[in-house]
Amino acid sequence: MPTILSHAVVPLAIGLGAGRDRVSPALLLDGAAASMLPDLDVLAFHLGVAYAHPFGHRGFSHSLLFALALGLAARLLAPRPRASRLVAFCFVFLATASHGLLDAFTTGGMGVALLWPLTETRFFAPWRVIQVSPLSLNQIFGAKGLAVLLSELKWVWAPAFAVGGMLALLARFHQPPATRQTESGVR
Repeated sequence: MPTILSHAVVPLAIGLGAGRDRVSPALLLDGAAASMLPDLDVLAFHLGVAYAHPFGHRGFSHSLLFALALGLAARLLAPRPRASRLVAFCFVFLATASHGLLDAFTTGGMGVALLWPLTETRFFAPWRVIQVSPLSLNQIFGAKGLAVLLSELKWVWAPAFAVGGMLALLARFHQPPATRQTESGVR
């Protein structure tokens, strides 16, 4: 898996790129939390659940069904994050789904149960370029952790913020001319 913070980079970059008028700060926080939530499944190790079990690491909580469930929950709670129900659903669904998709690009693990419960098959992306993060804190703060961080900067952070920047530019150019002039101080 990428480190837990790198999972939050995807919704943060998209949300910041979309702007506060589309993705409120509350919804941005919800999306960041939703993108990290699937890794709570590591607690299953402490409960004796095997990695390969559907409820083990990278199992059901990394599935598109889980992302759909969180998206629907966000839709129901949409007034809290001050967003339309559709925007709340889409943003939280995509934020959660991005977790499993990023994990599929890692160099380790047993794959991701993206299509659970339709199949327990675990999938990897065709290109496994993101260095898998160690589960041990001792290794995260060592040479292995540095290699993972550099890999994530290259394969997660840079592309996410490039997409976020492009979204911000597109949003800026799609504003009515009067709005652009007012924001830049020209009247």
